[in-house]
Amino acid sequence: MASAEIGVFGGSGFYTFLEHVEEVTVETPYGAPSDMITIGDVAGRRVAFLPRHNRRHHVPPHMINYRANLYAMKALGVTRIIAPTAAGSLQPHVRPGDFVVVDQFVDRTTGRISTFYDGPITTHISGAEPYCPTLRGLAIATARRLGLPVRESGTVVVIQGPRFSTRAESTWFRNQGWEVINMTQFPECVLARELEICYTNISLITDYDVGVEGDPSVEPVTHDEVIRQFQANIGRLRELILTMIPAILSERTCLCATALRGARF
Repeated sequence: MASAEIGVFGGSGFYTFLEHVEEVTVETPYGAPSDMITIGDVAGRRVAFLPRHNRRHHVPPHMINYRANLYAMKALGVTRIIAPTAAGSLQPHVRPGDFVVVDQFVDRTTGRISTFYDGPITTHISGAEPYCPTLRGLAIATARRLGLPVRESGTVVVIQGPRFSTRAESTWFRNQGWEVINMTQFPECVLARELEICYTNISLITDYDVGVEGDPSVEPVTHDEVIRQFQANIGRLRELILTMIPAILSERTCLCATALRGARF
């Protein structure tokens, strides 16, 4: 089987600069991943790209086979995953066009399978630091070096989808002090940790969530503005990821690499 050391959950916009590309189909005990996986070289590193929603965007967030996606990456030899997402802002000071390297999540999904370990061995991984601190630090440092508007931390609340929040829900999330809203971060980052894969999210803020629009300091965001923000910043997001990849160290000394140590009874 083909192999890779670094994984990226992203769409076709990230394949442009790959060299020696091949597409592989990975079978897993959990069914099929969202799509075929594209493997290629980035600055001499073997990188696997998987569009979590399928390259034609046919898979909505609540129907993604998260276990298959993560297991497929593990089967290819991936030990680090960079997981960019488009996301909404819950706070006026987190603006469209910002990059947020989140460090915490709040799960508001329902019914998603969120573990590989259904028994007979009971496994409890720590959830205190759900994102890899080493990869997060690299993402922040790289964004700064590129002059990108980056926020070094933030809590993402993950909603079930496919619908967006009501105004009351969004106001509730904002009043809790959470910064970012998204539909895919859970259980993706938890499953990565269960497989001892380092994982970081980079949230590209495209809009203000509905509960923020009543704030007099916030201009209501239109659909056209969301599309404009995404198109304006996707190139910068791609540059950030492609600059990060060659700087990832081979050795792992973070908590992710030993996440299962002491987790089993």
